[in-house]
Amino acid sequence: MALPRDQQEHIEAWQSSGLSQVAYCRQHKLNSKTFSNWLRIYRFQQVSSVAPTLIPVEITSQVSSSGMLCLRCPQGHTLELPADVSPQWLSELLKCLD
Repeated sequence: MALPRDQQEHIEAWQSSGLSQVAYCRQHKLNSKTFSNWLRIYRFQQVSSVAPTLIPVEITSQVSSSGMLCLRCPQGHTLELPADVSPQWLSELLKCLD
């Protein structure tokens, strides 16, 4: 559901106004609950319009003596999982970490 342009303009004007939502609505004779609903839709649209990102992966074949699968991200985090972990489960986990 797309938000009409005049409603988007009100939200953008409010964001740059420095006013609270209630004060902005009072000043522009808008219903504050309706405005909050517009804002919810507006924020959803902003999040929905962001393109998914890819996580760079480097695969190296190092045999682990512990029998664990070790995932290391560039920021230094390490995740150790049993080597027999389900590929489908691992795929879902990686999607959640994106």
